[in-house]
Amino acid sequence: MCALPIVASAQESSGSVTGLQKNVIFSEYFPLSVSLEVARRTLSPLANVEIAKISARLRPQAIDLAQESFSIYVPAQRPAKGYALLVFIPPWQDSHLPPGWGAVLDGLGMIFVSAAKSGNVENVIDRRIPLALLGAHNIMQRYPIDLDRVYIGGFSGGSRVAMRTALAYPDLFRGALLNAGSDPVGGVEALLPADDLFAQFQSSTRLVYVTGSDDSWNIQHDMVSRDSMTAWCVFGTRVESMLKVGHEAATSYALRRALSSLDQRAPIDAEKLSACRARIAKEMAADLRRVSDLLERDKTHEAWQSLTKLDIRYGSLAAAETVQLEERIGSRR
Repeated sequence: MCALPIVASAQESSGSVTGLQKNVIFSEYFPLSVSLEVARRTLSPLANVEIAKISARLRPQAIDLAQESFSIYVPAQRPAKGYALLVFIPPWQDSHLPPGWGAVLDGLGMIFVSAAKSGNVENVIDRRIPLALLGAHNIMQRYPIDLDRVYIGGFSGGSRVAMRTALAYPDLFRGALLNAGSDPVGGVEALLPADDLFAQFQSSTRLVYVTGSDDSWNIQHDMVSRDSMTAWCVFGTRVESMLKVGHEAATSYALRRALSSLDQRAPIDAEKLSACRARIAKEMAADLRRVSDLLERDKTHEAWQSLTKLDIRYGSLAAAETVQLEERIGSRR
């Protein structure tokens, strides 16, 4: 027999509902989960140009919360500054709490929320990211949350989406738990957001990679991901390995260490970050100048090819310049 859904109510606002709750239905929508806002933060400038052409036909919110359900775990003891929050994106279709995680969450005073039907088979932009945002928002409406301890995480394919979400929403999530799944940033897998958001990600977001020592495929991907973070001036990364573990969700020991690492605030070397950001700005300006030069020489096709590559490499870091160049190219077609 299926469990009856629990409709979140004002009772949660007092923090009186604790423990594991399944099939919870939320009702509060979130401005940051609006379809156009998700697209603006996660897709490339050229993709957003095309979306703008059909924006009048898009639903404001891709998710109908009345049709969705979430699992929640709430520790019995509330920390003095409010609960921490872990929004979890799974690779599977249900929203269960991984084994052994409850005791860790209790010890850290951390609420867990995960949406059903947000696994690897679902659309990232229309479902997985909006569901994570809506889960975070609704928990934050119902429980006292320490805003400095709001994290996103996932396992396997869900971890990749969690990393993409953390990159796009550093104004909401202060860190990410990347459990056996990661991608490089600055490419099609994880496009860069606008400069103000990316600067916040670089300076304040903490990332912890947690992968089993026997999960060689994902260990290699973690290395590539961490190298890309360094290249793009993201220095707040940590690694927590799990010895003799394959492709599995984090053990309770590894989870405790990883989440504790997210709580630690290592100071960022401001001078190093500034110099690194200046290098990126110089490289980006030179690459954009080359596209403009091709246009000046009437090499429209070559200019378009170069622009589409830069659209993926720099994402919304170069949004204004990319759109301007696209308009110049379009006027010559």
